[in-house]
Amino acid sequence: MPLRERDKVLLNKIVKYCDEIELAHKEYNHSFDAFDANPIYRNSVSLCLMQIGELSNKLSDEFKDKNNNIPWKAIRGMRNIVAHEYGNIDTETVWETADSDIQNLKRFCVSILNK
Repeated sequence: MPLRERDKVLLNKIVKYCDEIELAHKEYNHSFDAFDANPIYRNSVSLCLMQIGELSNKLSDEFKDKNNNIPWKAIRGMRNIVAHEYGNIDTETVWETADSDIQNLKRFCVSILNK
C-alpha cells in the first residue's frame, strides 16, 4: 500500500527535527557534559524531541501498525515527559534518546520516504 501523503509530510517533518538535533550536537561538540551543563543545548534538543513525539502521534494508525518495529508509544511518552515533567526529567535519558534513538528513527523515516 502506498504511503499516504499526510504520513509523508509528517515523516519529512520528523526528519527535519532529527536534523536539528544533529545540528545541536555539532554546535556543542556532541558532549554529554555540555548537554548536562548547558540549558540552551538541553532545551534545543528537548524541544525537537517534543515535536517528534507530537508529529509521530499524528501518523496514521495504519502506518504505525504496519511499522510496529518503531516504538511509537515510547516516542509519544518521551514527548509527554519533556512537555509535562521538564523540570524533573533525567538528563541521561534525554541524552540517550537524542544520541542514538533519534539516529535510528531518522534512518527509518528516510528509508520509508525513499521507497
